[in-house]
Amino acid sequence: MSDQPAENTKAQSAASANAMWGGRFAAGPDAIMEAINASIGFDRRLFAQDIAGSRAHAAMLAAQDIISPSDAEAIREGLLTVLSEIETGSFPFSTALEDIHMNVEARLKEVIGEPAGRLHTARSRNDQVAVDFRLWVRDQADAAVAGIEALQKALLAQAEAGADWVMPGFTHLQSAQPVTWGHHMLAYVEMLSRDAGRFRDARARMNECPLGAAALAGTSFPIDREATAKALGFDRPMANSLDAVADRDFALEFLSAATLCAMHLSRLAEELVIWSSAQFRFVRLSDRFSTGSSIMPQKRNPDAAELLRAKIGRILGATVSLFTVMKGLPLAYSKDMQEDKEQVFDAADTLMLSLAAMTGMVSDMTANREALRAAAAAGFSTATDLADWLVRTLGLPFREAHHVTGSLVALAEKKGCDLPELSLAEMQSGHAGITQEVYSVLGVENSVASRTSYGGTAPSEVKKQVSRWKARLA
Repeated sequence: MSDQPAENTKAQSAASANAMWGGRFAAGPDAIMEAINASIGFDRRLFAQDIAGSRAHAAMLAAQDIISPSDAEAIREGLLTVLSEIETGSFPFSTALEDIHMNVEARLKEVIGEPAGRLHTARSRNDQVAVDFRLWVRDQADAAVAGIEALQKALLAQAEAGADWVMPGFTHLQSAQPVTWGHHMLAYVEMLSRDAGRFRDARARMNECPLGAAALAGTSFPIDREATAKALGFDRPMANSLDAVADRDFALEFLSAATLCAMHLSRLAEELVIWSSAQFRFVRLSDRFSTGSSIMPQKRNPDAAELLRAKIGRILGATVSLFTVMKGLPLAYSKDMQEDKEQVFDAADTLMLSLAAMTGMVSDMTANREALRAAAAAGFSTATDLADWLVRTLGLPFREAHHVTGSLVALAEKKGCDLPELSLAEMQSGHAGITQEVYSVLGVENSVASRTSYGGTAPSEVKKQVSRWKARLA
């Protein structure tokens, strides 16, 4: 531990910060200003991207004869040292140095001396943070796609196992028509595929490099922006320097995609909460994703699903927050834009945790086939099959068939039985043309087997879709 007085250490930090700024300011920042201005507490997460951008920039400067090869090599080696220090936890982060960029640059100067001062040639913190943040969000878009695909595979495993398991399909949370467990699982696979597509689309649009835009107007140095873009894995440099430093659309698109994905996870979580209740008993969540009660020993609470159901609040909140920050900003860079990262960091963390938790729950959960079938057979769920049979076999207009079916449902309800339990004579009280053949469509297995239209719930169609998705995700 240093034996220097705390006030001396603080003065040195302030002096170091002033040295970074040059001769413009004589006094150190007020403590309140330092607290509101500093971002190192959260933007240190950009260290790997910041160092990657600096290495690419230094290599380009040397290739363009803007700095010497020896300086470029010293910078390269020094940045690797700084990277190692951060990764091992020995890096001396300083709030007085405001952000990750100045912290890295100050430490680089301590490591290699004078050549460090040449790294910032033809560059501003404005294009530096823009490239760092864009690289980080690009990595997160890739991670989100990977997380989504892992969840899709877990859902596919459930769909394949229960391709012919009958369950109730709901509208208004009322029993509507029988469907298959596999079909229900595949519905979420399709939702998630759109989420993955949105992240991929956002990634493609964000894959342009802002480095070289400098503060806002470009630079008079003969830089090679194509080279730095290629070195950092971008498709091309951004074509307008003002847009390059002012744009945060990439972060907003990421947040928007994350919000939609979180909404889908919340819907699935809600179903798991309902399905795992004693009243439904459709699924049993594993012990890994359930908790007990402090007072009621019989309870198995679906806490993981309930927490997942709530996570969209944080992600949507981050989205609204960043839209609000950006909505009135003139070109080009404003300090307001420092408020872009915390929301995105939190939303990305929340989304990845949510995807991992949902993947674990879906992989571990056990569907109760008997309870699913019993629920599917209740509530006159084959009424639509009866109406379709009247249209298809007797040639009734659908509206008339709907009326006949409604009268037979009312009769069954009065008798306290389901449609298949009505006698033929009772069926014919609704329409004289009904024959024994009608019973072939009234069982729930017959109902789902008949839904063979593309994208339908028939087990044969479910198996086709499972095969298609397994090949797509292989």
